[in-house]
Amino acid sequence: MTAEAASPRNQASGSSFYTAMRLLPPAERSAMFAIYAFCRRVDDIADDPGPSMGERRVALAAWRADLDALFSGAPGERTSDLEEPVRRFALRKDDFLAIVDGMQMDVDETIRAPAFDKLDLYCDRVASAVGRLSVRVFGMDEAPGRDLAHHLGRALQLTNILRDLDEDAAMGRLYLPAQALAEGGVETTDPTEALAHPGVDKACRWVAGIAHQRYRAADDILAAKPAGRLRAPRLMSAVYGEILVRMESAGWNAPRARARIGKGALLWIMLRRGLLG
Repeated sequence: MTAEAASPRNQASGSSFYTAMRLLPPAERSAMFAIYAFCRRVDDIADDPGPSMGERRVALAAWRADLDALFSGAPGERTSDLEEPVRRFALRKDDFLAIVDGMQMDVDETIRAPAFDKLDLYCDRVASAVGRLSVRVFGMDEAPGRDLAHHLGRALQLTNILRDLDEDAAMGRLYLPAQALAEGGVETTDPTEALAHPGVDKACRWVAGIAHQRYRAADDILAAKPAGRLRAPRLMSAVYGEILVRMESAGWNAPRARARIGKGALLWIMLRRGLLG
């Protein structure tokens, strides 16, 4: 399961990713949509129903081979749209491979109540790795770009985990870390049972607290006005941060309604953050 900007299975709202990318010039926008398409296709290997675990592993291995060919100067049909972004923005092979590694984690086991360190590694691979690709497209310098990808990627992914509890449980997954469940007094790791437990709200608020820390760290980086095209990450931080606040207000005890940001709220966020024009 990946963050919307990282991978499209989880979308902050119907148009937030698209709107954020529309803030970019054509070359950067095209690169971001190529990265988005790659993430979606790899993400689908882990999430689409039907294939066996063996078939999923073979499919991920094929993507690794495709990336090897791309970075060797011989892109295949599936990676041809990445050739120009890789060249223009010096995108790194290791970051693409990290995304595949994240999907491999979902294929190799059904993740349930992982230790926080393991969840953090997962977030790095499925979200912050995409952030590392993105900040190069945004033209950020190495140090602030790397730090922004680290913090904002994790913030977005933790927000998606909290929003997609029921969808993930339907696939047998429970990404809430063991430490959070313990905080809420939830002893089971069975997804259905855990999400029906009255302590799940406290567990989710533990995760939300960490997500807020990551948003603050990301916003501090952006407030320092480093070089680069920053309107897109500023919008993503604002939209996802608002979704997190709305979930906190509603709580996480069943029944849970999926938090959404409508077009009106999205416009208001853009106006409030000075992102129009």
